[in-house]
Amino acid sequence: MKLVVTGAAGMLGHRVVAAARERGHDAVASDLPELDLTDASAVGRFIACEAPDAIVHCAAYTDVDGAEAHEQLARRVNADATANVGAAAAATGSFVVAVSTDYVFAGDADRPYVESAVPEPRTAYGRTKLLGERALAASGAGHAIARTAWLFGAGGPNFVDTMLRLAGERDEVRVVDDQVGCPTWTGFLAPALLELAERRAGGIHHLAGAGSCSWRDLAVETFRVAGADCDVIAVSSDEFVRPAPRPAWSVLGSERDDSIVLPPWQDHVAAYLKEQG
Repeated sequence: MKLVVTGAAGMLGHRVVAAARERGHDAVASDLPELDLTDASAVGRFIACEAPDAIVHCAAYTDVDGAEAHEQLARRVNADATANVGAAAAATGSFVVAVSTDYVFAGDADRPYVESAVPEPRTAYGRTKLLGERALAASGAGHAIARTAWLFGAGGPNFVDTMLRLAGERDEVRVVDDQVGCPTWTGFLAPALLELAERRAGGIHHLAGAGSCSWRDLAVETFRVAGADCDVIAVSSDEFVRPAPRPAWSVLGSERDDSIVLPPWQDHVAAYLKEQG
């Protein structure tokens, strides 16, 4: 299968390219500055030239706090660019797997959000990602929307790496324990995205580490697996006020009969740290 991967220089995108090639696919990596996804004509020409069987759309504006001040830019990247990818894919018959986020939900539930849960984003980032979902659905392209959460992996800044760096600098860290979600390693997510492309499994899919934990729990597990001697002090979100409010509840679940179930979140931490050596 021939694939185009957008955002291929990013933390997730480069992992999708590598995983695709490991599976024997012809993966074409695309990113700035070679291709500006907000340029509809350029996207149309590129996809028409490559004529891929599928597109794994990882490119996104992911600065959650920055989006609060630059929502129009975030909208261009997360919504308009996705509309361009969808239109180009519809013209070539390419199937699109687009990566989305738990931030499309309000974050105030008490049970896992499943695919049919009603989105109600509370941040600019969440609003622009939801607009991207809707633009892709309206494009006419065959597509899957893969929502994930609490992503970490090699090749980009992430919570696990930050905790390990801090553990090397101090004896204790203060981490919020009133936000709960599903930590997800790119090494497990990338093959799942490719499976959606291979199966042309349309619709919305929730793909995240199984189970749930707080950020404090994730820090504790990271230090345990890494053998780091650092205490984790539980604090509330009020101690870390950010421009964009973080959802208190980011737990994703699935109601699909054909759902792809990722391993427990603890396995994501262990696999990532083992790979990092």
